Amino acid sequence: MFIRKLFKNEEGATAIEYGLIAALVAIAAISAMDLMGKEVTNTFTKVQKNLETANKAADAK
Repeated sequence: MFIRKLFKNEEGATAIEYGLIAALVAIAAISAMDLMGKEVTNTFTKVQKNLETANKAADAK
């Protein structure tokens, strides 16, 4: 229903505005996910290193 109204709308500016808003939201979401992914990778790397250190210490006993 909304899509039909959007396409029937003869005021092209409204459709363009919706498109720009959707594009900005997508860019923000992609940027946030990229940053979050890097942080998660760093966290897992730290955990891996700590586990390796703990295993070496346990094996040494």
